[in-house]
Order: sequence, then C-alpha cells, then structure tokens
Amino acid sequence: MSVPTNTPILTTAAMRAAEADCAASGTTLAELMDRAGAAVADIAWRMAAGGPVLILCGPGNNGGDGYVAAQLLAERGAAVRVAALAEPATDLARAARALWNGPVEALTGDTAAGPLIVDALFGVGLTRPIGDDVAAILRGFVGRRVLAVDVPSGVDGDGVHDWAPPLPADVTLALGALKPAHVLIPAAPSCGRVLLAPIGIAADRTMRSASPPSIAVPDAAAHKFNRGMVLVRSGPMPGAARLAAAASLRSGAGYVVLSGADDAPFDAIIVEEAVRYAERLGDARVGAVIVGLGYPAGEALDQDVAAALDSAKPLVLDAAAIASALPRLRTSRGTVSAILTPHEGEFAKAFPGLAGSKIDRAKAAAADAGAVLIYKGADTVIAAPDGRVVAAWPGSPWLATAGTGDVLAGACGAMLARGGDAFDAAVAAVGWHIARAKAIGPGLVADDLTADDLVKD
Repeated sequence: MSVPTNTPILTTAAMRAAEADCAASGTTLAELMDRAGAAVADIAWRMAAGGPVLILCGPGNNGGDGYVAAQLLAERGAAVRVAALAEPATDLARAARALWNGPVEALTGDTAAGPLIVDALFGVGLTRPIGDDVAAILRGFVGRRVLAVDVPSGVDGDGVHDWAPPLPADVTLALGALKPAHVLIPAAPSCGRVLLAPIGIAADRTMRSASPPSIAVPDAAAHKFNRGMVLVRSGPMPGAARLAAAASLRSGAGYVVLSGADDAPFDAIIVEEAVRYAERLGDARVGAVIVGLGYPAGEALDQDVAAALDSAKPLVLDAAAIASALPRLRTSRGTVSAILTPHEGEFAKAFPGLAGSKIDRAKAAAADAGAVLIYKGADTVIAAPDGRVVAAWPGSPWLATAGTGDVLAGACGAMLARGGDAFDAAVAAVGWHIARAKAIGPGLVADDLTADDLVKD
C-alpha cells in the first residue's frame, strides 16, 4: 500500500470545481476524459503484460474513462473486452462509448473474468452503497489482478461513509489528484498501490499527502540550546514522559529537561528534576513544553497545564491535557503555539459531535482549538487552524502498541522547540515517527523508537 507523496488531495466537490475551472480556461471535460482514459490504458497495458483485459464500465463518466481506455488498448493490439452494467447516462460517457469499436457485453454474474480487471464502474461521485446484486458480481472477480479507475467501486471518495468495496484493487489510478478515500481508513487499504494521473487539473494544495520525512541538519554554529530545548512535564506515571524525553533527543533536540521525574536512573544526557517546573517555564531557552503524558485528569494536571499556558511557551498537549487546555486555547485564538496529539478516544472526548470524514473532523477541531492537531491512528491526519491538512498514509501497523504516542509527542516537542511553524513541526514529527517505525518493523515496542542502535536510512 502506498500513495504518491506531497500530492494534493481533493474532495469530490473540490474536484468538480477544479474541472469547471479547466473548462472555463479552455480545456474541455471531453479532453480531460481523453487524458484520463489514456492514463488508464497505459497502466492497464503494463499490468496486463500482453494478456487479456476485461474493462467494467458503469453508466457515468467513470465508465466513459473505461471506454476511452478500451479503444486505446485495442489500437495497441491488446485483447480487450468491455462489460457494461448499463447504457451510458451522461453525454461524455455516451460520446466515449460511441468511439469504442468493439462489442459491449452485459455485466452479469456469468461474465467471464480476465487476468486483469479494470474497474471503471463507479467513481468518486457515488452517493449510496452499491446494490447487493452488483456487489455479488464484483465479488466473483476477487483473486484477479484489479486496476481501479479513481477509486474501487463502492468506495465513498470523500471518506465520510464506511462503505466496503466488494472488489479491492491491486492498483488504483487517482485522476488529477488524490481523494480522501485514498488516505483514510477503511477505504485506503482497498486501494492497494495508488498512482496519480496528472490530467491537467490545477489542484489546490491546502490538503496533501505527506512528504518524505527529513530532519533539519544543524548548521556549523549549532549548540545544544539553539537546536531546541524541550521541557517535559512528568505525571504520576513517569514512563510515558521518559519515552517522550528520549524521543525528543533522538529526533533532534539539543537539551531536554524531564520535570517531576522520580529518582530512578534513566539517561545521563536527560536532565531530571523533581521540582522547579515553574522556574523552568520561565527559562527563556526553553523552546517547547510537553504536558499530559501519563498524567490523568485532575487538579494537579489542570494546574500544570495552566502554568504552561501562562508561560506562553510553544506547547505539545497529549491525553487529558488536551481537554484541560481547550477553554484557554479557544479564547487565546492562536496567541499560544500548540500541537494537540489525540488518539480516537481522546479526540471524541475533547471534540464531541463532529461529523464528516476524519479529515473534516480534524480540520474542524483544529479551527475550534486554534491549534495544530495530530489526529492519530493508522490514517494519521495533521490539521492546522487555517485549513491546511496533511494525511500521513500509510503509516506503520507496528506503531499500534503502548507508548508510541508518547514517543510522537517527544518528537513534536523537538521539532517545535527549534522555532517556526507548529504545523510544519507536527508534519515533521509524524514523518520521523513513521520512518523510525518502518526501519524497525516487526516486533516493535515503543522503547525501540528511542534506541541508539537503530540502523539509519
């Protein structure tokens, strides 16, 4: 499973608006369909490797893309069959069908499969689950190589509805831009490897997939304080804060103070202090404060969160600290630079009642809080109050273990302490976290993410 990196993501509505802009600037929708069909034909030609191709065409423009691809493949000498669910229902699809010189079979449960199936039945505009009869037909092709046009049929392109496609794809060719379904659970795994067909759409980059991870290299004048000093506030369960402190160092911080730690030895390069939290908050060298790790809700946490907010230092807030800080964050409206790192349960508690896809909810929560938000999970979404979004799919399934969120918080602290934009810091931290996990692989535990013997890329 993979998606193109640093690539725009458009909702169905945004895609239609972009297509309209193309038409207004002189590129017709028919030209866009020709480009899409040609891109489908190119990928199908490579995947089929000289073998027969069965193209499944629906009644809409997704089916039109399939008819265009069928004709181009036939002109190359491929053995192409077309099976249609219904007659074309749009002008564009009818025009594309008219250019196909071969026969069109009725798509039924008796349709013979081919080695390669091109799924051009339903695209991103699907507004309801596909019927049981069509789903049964598609399930009959499971086990064949499948190329999906834009999204596998049955997927909600915007990622709002959890509709499971009956025929998962080995390869999905995204037309013009990625769609939310390509980067969100549950649809993303069914898309297989996602490729992009740049058909001439001028896509807005407000939402995009993640870039390859990188860590800023210290310059020649670097020292431990200007590389970033991080203050980690330990709660009653200090193991979480210790993980975060170690992660801050591993991800590039120059100096880390673990405040409120017990007397257990840990690492000589981390400064541990049982007291002096308030004093450290006043240290001008501290570039970021991490609060909430291993720290249950209560008066003590509220006091530590309030002190951190009073300091006006850039903050990383995790777990119960998120709900504790929200009233102040909402009234400060961006005067405090903060990154919130909730998992699903913490998100639902802090931001109840939000609707839409995970991207929609992350954007709404970030705008509500006036803070950058990392909505954790297999399909992690990073959102800024100004509407910027990065989707970090695919992550690493080995991160689904206790303590890895604490490591992510530590990396956020390191990136934030260097100064600059909190959103960029959050994106960099998530990238470091995923890359580290992929380098370790099977059997990962959170402590491994901060180990000193990890082979670097």
